[in-house]
Amino acid sequence: MSSDPSFELNSEGLFRALELLEGRGASRGASTSLPKSLPHVGIGEREALERLAPGVLGRATYLDAGHAMAHMDPPTPWITWAVALWSARLNQNLLHPATAPFAREAEACVVEWLAPFFGMNGGHMTAGSSLANLTALWAARDLRGVRKVVASSASHLSVRKAARILGLEYVEAAVDPRHRLDPATLPGDLSDACLVLTAGTTSVGAVDPLAGIDRAGWTHVDAAWAGPLALSGRYRNRLSGVDQADSVAVSAHKWLFQPKESALVLFRDTEAAHHTLGFGGAYLAAPNIGVQGSHGAAGTLLLATLLAWGREGMAARIEHCMDNASRLQAFISAHPGLEGFPDGGTGVIVFRPASRKVEAFSAALPQGLASPANLNGEAWLRCVAANPNADMEGILAAIDEAGRR
Repeated sequence: MSSDPSFELNSEGLFRALELLEGRGASRGASTSLPKSLPHVGIGEREALERLAPGVLGRATYLDAGHAMAHMDPPTPWITWAVALWSARLNQNLLHPATAPFAREAEACVVEWLAPFFGMNGGHMTAGSSLANLTALWAARDLRGVRKVVASSASHLSVRKAARILGLEYVEAAVDPRHRLDPATLPGDLSDACLVLTAGTTSVGAVDPLAGIDRAGWTHVDAAWAGPLALSGRYRNRLSGVDQADSVAVSAHKWLFQPKESALVLFRDTEAAHHTLGFGGAYLAAPNIGVQGSHGAAGTLLLATLLAWGREGMAARIEHCMDNASRLQAFISAHPGLEGFPDGGTGVIVFRPASRKVEAFSAALPQGLASPANLNGEAWLRCVAANPNADMEGILAAIDEAGRR
């Protein structure tokens, strides 16, 4: 039986894919319309590339564009594109040691490298911090017998989702004027609770008080956004107290500049957590740990980035983003036509026009510069310093121009 060429290396096809990537989808087939139903006869790989490029590449939002500051989604370094290609070729499943020997080692390596920055001793990767939060709350329920989850009104919606999935009561605490959890509004008895603290709220980037709140049955820090500040000598003090937690969630596909879907759940006592989160099976050579079963080699992409940049290189890019945020915050504070929300300290800048409708002001900004934020029932705009390639001169000029219209 002859081999199927669709599963063999096709250098010509891959080089054409790279050409289309460089041209951002320019191809001889300009239409992005797709068939209304599954074709009976396929058009072939090369023609499929030509057909899809104008949509996949031509209609995409480029997160490395000069004005891209609207979301917590960063551009990705080219080394992850290359390693992602390798990973797609191999299609390794980390559920089975036999199918992914190096990929499992790579994931263990990045966890071992990163966990100590948070005072944790291990953990594993997940396909996002929503799953990381769910995993941590699951460990809290089964290890400590917690019956409720307590979090601020500014916590991520995944915390409420996790509580519902796990059958735990959800209790919402209030926030202070800067959108940090107000400890005075916590229940008096937290012995049967998992207290979730946020390091970098989605709307304003606020960090809850992490130090001194140690009376809960389990304390989890959702550091999906601000967690990578732990790698920075300049900014790691903004996470002071994170090492007191029982578990920490960090999104690698935010400020570690990884492709979706990549995150970590870290534990103070990994052996106990993984024991309670582990399941065996007749077809498994090693226990399946956590929520996911089969999962791919996201850790290999993260390993490549950390190996290429080192802590110094990663911290330099995060600090550059923080510098951009500081510059934008200072500009807003000095601008007579703008009103700024108190700086959360993690690169999320929230502002609005002082005497104009937010919607009209937003419409005058370049697409991708800012996203809407609703705070206390009022409309604001949000910029997130996730793009190291942000053109701050152009961004400040665009905001200034919109403010003068």
